[in-house]
Amino acid sequence: MSLIRLGIGFMGWPGFARQLYANVLSVREKEYVEAARAVGTRNTAVMVRYILPNAFAPVLVVYTFQLANAILAEATLSFLGMGVQPPAASWGNILYAAQSISILSTRPWMWLSAGLCLLVTVLSINFLGDGLRDALDPKMKL
Repeated sequence: MSLIRLGIGFMGWPGFARQLYANVLSVREKEYVEAARAVGTRNTAVMVRYILPNAFAPVLVVYTFQLANAILAEATLSFLGMGVQPPAASWGNILYAAQSISILSTRPWMWLSAGLCLLVTVLSINFLGDGLRDALDPKMKL
């Protein structure tokens, strides 16, 4: 695993932490959390049973979109020559190797498969995030 991939992954965690923190602050003020506290439920039980499940669902959706962005960022950096270096496989390296006009016009299998795989992967991850949002959003179940 290259350092660029670790760097992209490491630089993405503050956004998730902020999102989770904001969601926890929002959910802890809901009526059902106050009702659980009013009947004497312990704080850890309130956190595990009510707050975290309702605060973590939006973070999963954000994670899927950030994962797609990370894949695109790695491919872009590799295409520009600043990411994964050519002996290692990367969709950006494959697309970079096929950028001459003769390869683009006479040998489309060299770039078309990598481009389509990148497109299908990113779209699949985005559709998965959209489906998770629809499945986990309590407002959508009404």
